Amino acid sequence: MTLNEDSFTVWKHREEIAESMIPIIGKLHRERDVTVLLHSRSLVNKSVVSILKTHRFARQIAGVELSVTDTLPFLQTLTTLDLGPSQIDIGLLAEAYQADDRGLSIAEFTAEAVAGATGANKIEGGEGRDVVLYGFGRIGRLVARLLIEKAGSGNGLRLRAIVVRGGGDQDIVKRASLLRRDSIHGQFQGTITVDEATSTINANGNEIKVIYAGDPSEVDYTEYGIKNAILIDNTGKWRDREGLSKHLRPGIDKVVLTAPGKGDVPNIVHGVNHDTIKPDEQILSCASCTTNAIVPPLKAMDDEFGVLRGHVETVHSFTNDQNLLDNYHKSDRRGRSAPLNMVITETGAASAVAKALPDLKAPITGSSIRVPVPDVSIAILSLRLGRETDREEVLDYLRGVSLTSPLKRQIDFTNAPDSVSSDFIGSRHASIVDAGATKVDGDNAILYLWYDNEFGYSCQVIRVVQHVSGVEYPTYPAPAV
Repeated sequence: MTLNEDSFTVWKHREEIAESMIPIIGKLHRERDVTVLLHSRSLVNKSVVSILKTHRFARQIAGVELSVTDTLPFLQTLTTLDLGPSQIDIGLLAEAYQADDRGLSIAEFTAEAVAGATGANKIEGGEGRDVVLYGFGRIGRLVARLLIEKAGSGNGLRLRAIVVRGGGDQDIVKRASLLRRDSIHGQFQGTITVDEATSTINANGNEIKVIYAGDPSEVDYTEYGIKNAILIDNTGKWRDREGLSKHLRPGIDKVVLTAPGKGDVPNIVHGVNHDTIKPDEQILSCASCTTNAIVPPLKAMDDEFGVLRGHVETVHSFTNDQNLLDNYHKSDRRGRSAPLNMVITETGAASAVAKALPDLKAPITGSSIRVPVPDVSIAILSLRLGRETDREEVLDYLRGVSLTSPLKRQIDFTNAPDSVSSDFIGSRHASIVDAGATKVDGDNAILYLWYDNEFGYSCQVIRVVQHVSGVEYPTYPAPAV
């Protein structure tokens, strides 16, 4: 047998194992509301090749190959346990088991590591929580995709309705088509049908009512059987408490804004300050995509090295707020053609840091340049640290943060030497540290942080909504603190 034939045999064997994992992962998700992860990446509804590529990711970050042969025994053990709703990371289980020297079997070790999700300790799934989307633009449609994807057993978040202004003939057909096909994020994973007579979109079995209204005061959500719902405002039209309170109509319990909040509206960055949300808080903001990109790394760096001051320069993809061709705009420069120019503009992300990280006393300044790409941005974070360090220490630390810390869902890490912006389309992390671009000189550090300002941000929004709804399930094994 030649070397090439032997490599191919190994690949086919791994394909076979990955195929056997798919029904196990699916059954755990549908019947027990258990999401199987691998280094924070969900394996639910993934293909054979996607499962293999996700395992390959561990080698790129940790330098150690993780094979499906390593993780399959842990996955098989999960099926024998009395599991409740949870997220279980089989990559972390495999690594922790290899480092454990007590001589336990895989079954014994796994049962111990996920004990908080089994038997008398497990969370009982509820009836779920209704969700309404107010606005159906770029973020609204991606949030809809995520809600539909995560419907799972039906015990979590349920997208019940979308509120939009009427757009004329075949309005609902056109909106469903925009949900079905996206020029940046690709095809919707599933099937979508439309019932114009009842103004309903059916996406993967989820019946979503399309409600036409020009103002929140026009809607009584209880008329549609919606109760105790979380409304996600994707319009950005109202950003203070008074304006957002208009949404607190019959059937709506909480309002989440997908833009920076003003005044006393809490700005929440999941992973950093979501645990500060008061149970009785009805109105909150998920801040901006850039705030979500820079605050988790800022917190991580401050925790380890201390941060005395910082500046963030964002190179940001253009957005719907800009003009395709030169035309009037209320801002000085955003009226100039977005696809043809780099446009200097302002960013409120630096000032928003204080709301999300009140304990960080370091002054943070910021500015932004919009550039002619439709998605994925980069934040260049220049920091004066509280102590001297070197590049190797910073990268080793951030690599560890991305793999095992409480911020592992927010911070990703890449050491690919040829990374470019399009590589990060569809990233579910708030930001991705580019190891190759990182610069450290004594107490000065410059981090280059990629972020999918559409999809990564939408994932952060969903995490906040899951938290306030009570369906943010615990993750096992517990991340290192």
